[in-house]
Amino acid sequence: MSHDGVGLRAVTRSVAFLTAGVLAVPALAGCSEQDEAGGPTAGQDIAPAKRGQVADGGTVHWAVDNVPETLNTFQADADAVTSRVAGAVLPALYRLDANGRPRRNPDYLESAKVVDREPRQVVLYKLNQQAVWSDGREIGAADFAAQWRALSGKDTAYWTARNAGYDRIEKIERGASDLEVRVTFKKPYADWQSLFSPLYPKSVMGTPDAFNDSARRKLKISAGPFTVDTIDRESGDVTLKRNSRWWGRPAKLSELVLRAVPREKRAAALIGGRLDLAEIDASEAHRITSAGRDGKAGGGAPLTHGPGAALTPGRALRSWAIAHGSDEEAADEEITARKKRARAVAKYAGQQSSLRGFVVRKSLEPAFTQLALNGSEGPLADERVRRAVARALDRKELAQVVLKPLGLPAEPVGSHLALAGQHAYADSSGALGGQDTQEAQALLSDAGWVAGGPVKKEKKPKKAAGAEASKKAEESDEADGGTYIVGRTDDKPADGDEKDAKKTKKEKKEKHEKHEKHEKHEKWDGAGGVEEKRLAQEGKQQLRPGGAPGAYAPRGTAAPGGAAAGSTAAGPLAKNGKPLSLRFVLPSGPGSQSLRAVGERIARMLDRVGIHTEISKVTNESYFKDHIASGQYDLALYSWPASAFPATDARPIYSKPVPAADGSLNVEQNFTRVGTDQVDQLFDQAIAELDADESRSLVRKADARIWAAAGSIPLYQRPQLTAARPTLANAGAFGFETPVYEDMGYLKKATKAKKPQVSPSS
Repeated sequence: MSHDGVGLRAVTRSVAFLTAGVLAVPALAGCSEQDEAGGPTAGQDIAPAKRGQVADGGTVHWAVDNVPETLNTFQADADAVTSRVAGAVLPALYRLDANGRPRRNPDYLESAKVVDREPRQVVLYKLNQQAVWSDGREIGAADFAAQWRALSGKDTAYWTARNAGYDRIEKIERGASDLEVRVTFKKPYADWQSLFSPLYPKSVMGTPDAFNDSARRKLKISAGPFTVDTIDRESGDVTLKRNSRWWGRPAKLSELVLRAVPREKRAAALIGGRLDLAEIDASEAHRITSAGRDGKAGGGAPLTHGPGAALTPGRALRSWAIAHGSDEEAADEEITARKKRARAVAKYAGQQSSLRGFVVRKSLEPAFTQLALNGSEGPLADERVRRAVARALDRKELAQVVLKPLGLPAEPVGSHLALAGQHAYADSSGALGGQDTQEAQALLSDAGWVAGGPVKKEKKPKKAAGAEASKKAEESDEADGGTYIVGRTDDKPADGDEKDAKKTKKEKKEKHEKHEKHEKHEKWDGAGGVEEKRLAQEGKQQLRPGGAPGAYAPRGTAAPGGAAAGSTAAGPLAKNGKPLSLRFVLPSGPGSQSLRAVGERIARMLDRVGIHTEISKVTNESYFKDHIASGQYDLALYSWPASAFPATDARPIYSKPVPAADGSLNVEQNFTRVGTDQVDQLFDQAIAELDADESRSLVRKADARIWAAAGSIPLYQRPQLTAARPTLANAGAFGFETPVYEDMGYLKKATKAKKPQVSPSS
């Protein structure tokens, strides 16, 4: 499970307070039905084309993170790739449109509606009469019933990851014909449209053994535009082939290959021709965009004939060096070094030439990044301190750090439970309030944190001597990727160290000047550095992910202190002899540059109100498991996807943690450990309310309460950047919309792809 994009329906559902006086009643005005959900902040970018413009046949190699461990989306180790396979090969009664709203899928459903509310809610499904499984059997009530029994939670022999909604069903029956399915609920369920998508055949759901094992590595029976052909774990390929029994519009592609390629290796895979479609990071997107510009601009050709053509640059350099007193050995070394750099430049130029065969399609992912505040212990257990952290943040600025350089709308997210365009969306951030330094400081003061207060010195452990000390220090640095404290005021050298400090400062200055001189002399430093040097010379370093000011703090660099520009705190805050310092955990691995850039910016914002942060950078592998899920952090950044059914899917994320039988705290997916009884009650009411408008109103009220509790602060929608072949249509940055797999394909010759939709906000 990635730390950056935790799946709502792919995560195991294992299985805090709000001061009434803090939440003013007018704050709930943001939940009024007068506020509309609006449209998505950015439109999708998939090069849309009519089916008649798309050629029949061909293969698309689509990058995924891994080969899925299971093809059963209802198991604990299911992931995003499991869901992608299911979307192409299994029935989905409802799919999301471009606004992130569920729409009936006519390939499977002729109609579906609530036909009774009293004494029980009854939903009647009328199936498409052509809908059949790949073995020829009709899709019907037996499949619905088998899936309900497997996921109801009654039989623990089924290793299910979730049963939300299925546990509310009382019975499933055949209707007036084989094409009708009647589902009766024992408890009202507003999100009934979330059920039976995907729908598995009864052969998979019928017995615990079949559910637990048969669908993990293969799907013998399917009912979508594609079927699972082969899964090659050595090569990392999951090959889907066109389904000959598909009754809908035939798939344009002959094959769809989901190829496992780590994100940091996707640029090389694109260059090597191993991929046709891949989600990429901002750095790769910039390279592709630059390659396209360079290809159009053209360039000068080397001299290949005429006077002096036989005199190579190497020979000319050697002759010049010997003539001016350099020995032959030194001249040869310089020639070798320059040849090496020239080869690196040539290699990079070749890579850029390959990247000209791709375009970047961009939108906003249906997921948002948030600042999580661990309220289980320490200063953040006090709601006033959490609210102070929130009021110190300029969320607009943080969104701009990530999205503005990419040309995407940089609007802060106003809801925990939906994104702009979705039914439940409303900006409820007013329940907490915007950036206000004075209000943040007042909240801290009210919580007892005094500026310039006395701080008890902690006894430091004795240091090991000699080589052992150096070794332990190195091991510590490697363990967490480096740690420093933002806002420290104890930077003054200790007694006897002042001369060393001055000496170190002088050495740093000399090293910096030497580095600048070296950069001017060596414009190119190999394939990996060519682009960096060019960007730096053009003054566009901020376009790189993590290239924004404050993205990195090299070891040994003095952290910004209380006297930094814009600081309004009168010294460090303290309470009961302890300073106010929060541990801010950030990932250190590839692909997390933007999170680190945002984290550094947040740290400086908090420092202005007197909140110091100790930034710890940890590996991507341990970030979520060892820190977020286990509660070993004060502040952290991670993402949640948006759901079309927030009353069902978001409840485990924001429900109040409860003590378990063994004395531990059952947090489900609420990794901030902050929750309230009021929020839980609003979720329970929303899930049981069959009036769509009233249910939506309850969800918005729950969101306002979540804002007020300040356990997590939504910041911005994540960028969605996809590299694609220019001739590939109906594929790219999908945004909210579920991919229409049967329409994906390559354009016929002489057909041009449509330009991407322009967002009203851009």
